[in-house]
Amino acid sequence: MVLHVGSSSDSGSYRNGSQKILLVEDSRMFSAVLSHRFETELGFSVTHCSSLKALNEALANASHGFTMAVIDLNLPDAAHGEALDVAVTHRIPTIVFTASFDMATRNRIMERNVVDYVLKDSEFALDNLVSAVRRAIANRSTRVLVVDDVPSARKMLTDLLEAQQFKVTEAGTGIEALAALEEFEDIEIVVTDYNMPDMNGHELTRRIRHRYGSDWMRIIGISSSTDRLLSATFLKAGASDFIYRPFVPEELQCRIARNVETLTQLKKLRAAAASDYLTGLYNRRYFYDHGPRLVNECLRRQRPSSVAILDIDHFKKLNDTYGHEIGDQVLKAVAERLHSLFEGSNNLLSRLGGEEFAILFTEMNSRAATALCDEVRLSLASLKVHADDEELSVTVSIGVAEIVGYESFENYLNAADQFLYMAKHNGRNQVYSDSKMTEEAAE
Repeated sequence: MVLHVGSSSDSGSYRNGSQKILLVEDSRMFSAVLSHRFETELGFSVTHCSSLKALNEALANASHGFTMAVIDLNLPDAAHGEALDVAVTHRIPTIVFTASFDMATRNRIMERNVVDYVLKDSEFALDNLVSAVRRAIANRSTRVLVVDDVPSARKMLTDLLEAQQFKVTEAGTGIEALAALEEFEDIEIVVTDYNMPDMNGHELTRRIRHRYGSDWMRIIGISSSTDRLLSATFLKAGASDFIYRPFVPEELQCRIARNVETLTQLKKLRAAAASDYLTGLYNRRYFYDHGPRLVNECLRRQRPSSVAILDIDHFKKLNDTYGHEIGDQVLKAVAERLHSLFEGSNNLLSRLGGEEFAILFTEMNSRAATALCDEVRLSLASLKVHADDEELSVTVSIGVAEIVGYESFENYLNAADQFLYMAKHNGRNQVYSDSKMTEEAAE
């Protein structure tokens, strides 16, 4: 569990050179600008077609692999939306970009379960289109739980959400919904009907809110009831939004999009609050907030865990000699190496402050953690940091303590800190731990 050093949760996180977008647009201006923006802002590889003929040629290969299509309805050789039908036939998620729009056109578009449509009706049209594509790609990592006891109503909602690229999980009752929340930890949006056989939407909402705050999960109530107070009671129960049936699909799309956007902004705020400003690793506050939970889970399951404190040797002298700018470069270089070593693991890495870093090892006793920390120490010793015309090397001392019973989190860190002191007292550039002390005592 580490933050990506130097990364953020903006559109850059969706970058993937293997993703391909099919742009069907006859306007040279629109196609040139959009191709550039899709490539530079979203990291897509763009295939541009200016006619239906070119589109059919691009799709002649069955393994075309297009992630998404953006299609203009009116082309020189296809003035009635034939290009959209071709994309739908090839099962490519499609966003329509059109200047011609009336109710008949709108109905024809919506019947084809497109991702969205964007009108060429203002100076913001290109921005709106890029945002629509970005949103659709982001939706693929968002799971929505649809709760409705009527299969046909549930299917209609599911089809609409899947067209927008969401991952969808279905439940026919409140009990099934609660079970789904236990099974799928990535559910972020719940769309729930009011009338259900085992509990109504209010009760389900209250139960969900008892476990998940609105900053982690959004709940949208939905009902065909004529009771105009139902929306208020849903909101008072903890729902984030409400919509009456029959609804306009675009309205539900927008309401869900707004709630997803709210969650995204909250995630960014949490990431900023949890991130060390210099290195991008988790900060001291996050380590102290989340470390105890990981420890308690290991203790509950009677699994080992250990904590380590790592300190850069002679860092004050380095700062005094080369200045704080070089000191910051060293800290960032150490953080980047630590991040690369622990990325993808279940260990919690943090910068506690100054030149100190902490690592919480889950599923690892002191002996195993000590061995791993010695590998970390050797890896960091190979670092080279350039300071003017010099090449600086870095060594670290590490103290490791195993967690064997329920105590305050501060006590675990104090134990590791004592072993860190012993590592420094014994000459630095080494790992010292309770298991190592036991081995030495037995010799």
